[in-house]
Amino acid sequence: MSINYLALANAGVDQLQPYQPGKPVEELERELGISNSVKLASNENPLGLGPKAKAAIEAALPELARYPDANGFALKAKLAESLGVDIDQLILGNGSNELIDLLFHTFVSAGQEVVYSQYTFIVYALATQAHGARAVAVPARDFGHDLDAMAAAITDNTKLVCITNPNNPTGTFLGKAELEAFLVKVPENVLVVLDEAYTEYVDEVERLPSIDWLAQYPNLIVSRTFSKAYGLAGLRVGYMVCHPELIGVLNRVREPFNCNSLALAAAEAALDDSEYLQRAVNLNRQEMAKYEAFFEQRGLHYIPSRANFITLDLQRDAGPVYQALLREGVIVRPIGGYGLPTCLRISIGLEHENQRCMEALAKVLV
Repeated sequence: MSINYLALANAGVDQLQPYQPGKPVEELERELGISNSVKLASNENPLGLGPKAKAAIEAALPELARYPDANGFALKAKLAESLGVDIDQLILGNGSNELIDLLFHTFVSAGQEVVYSQYTFIVYALATQAHGARAVAVPARDFGHDLDAMAAAITDNTKLVCITNPNNPTGTFLGKAELEAFLVKVPENVLVVLDEAYTEYVDEVERLPSIDWLAQYPNLIVSRTFSKAYGLAGLRVGYMVCHPELIGVLNRVREPFNCNSLALAAAEAALDDSEYLQRAVNLNRQEMAKYEAFFEQRGLHYIPSRANFITLDLQRDAGPVYQALLREGVIVRPIGGYGLPTCLRISIGLEHENQRCMEALAKVLV
């Protein structure tokens, strides 16, 4: 008996393609028979696990036979104190990605509209399609969000607007004045998710007062993660901050125990490790400057970034260069799937990893 499982799936699933993560080191080395490769493809913190987070994980190990706290009270209490919000304004997720999908699952129905920018986090497009909604992908401006055009794209059928700042995969950044001017234009019945997964890498003088805006804009949702600057990508823990009544609605749909015990313990400890966080930010800033200088010296085009990656625009098909870098043992991220076939996104790594990448680029671009 042969079953067409795709035909059994919900409408729109047949048009979806699985999310393509950065290529694992083990896979590359197995395929090419090489060793000592470096992965600069998934925007991870190259410093690895912070010492306080590691100690918290070790302390939590004896209790792994128990279910985690389904409400994540201790972590939410620490986040509430850190952010200056009430604990009932917070919801935790298995990475911020799960919470974005939860928003779609809760509020977006077939035939409704979701507005987002061209060249932005691909999960918005996937979630829109998976829920049978209409994607309104607004053409980018200078590889980033055109907020005036996005505001104009909102209709009576729009349920959700998605903004990533700094943007992934281009690293572009929206300032306070332009974002606040946008929020004023959005009808109160349209939810706006401001995805700030990379906000810790933004210089403090430029960082947005997005948490303060929540009191004025009850339709605003701020999304953040511990996967990037806090170095906990493998544990998958993120959070959203928004109106308490909106949190209440989301909790009706949220899966129980969606954050595991180790993730909760590590994230709570990471919030206390300001020294580790500052090391990560400083390393990123120093190494980013080296890439910029390297590109400028060679007349290569790149997109200035406020995140922990930089996007190189080769202005020709990037596929052959990507493959050549793999043969040199350097894994970066081709982003043709984002509509940028001439670009490679390079995560900022440790000093020796970045040096290896630049040497490989110099070799393959000759």
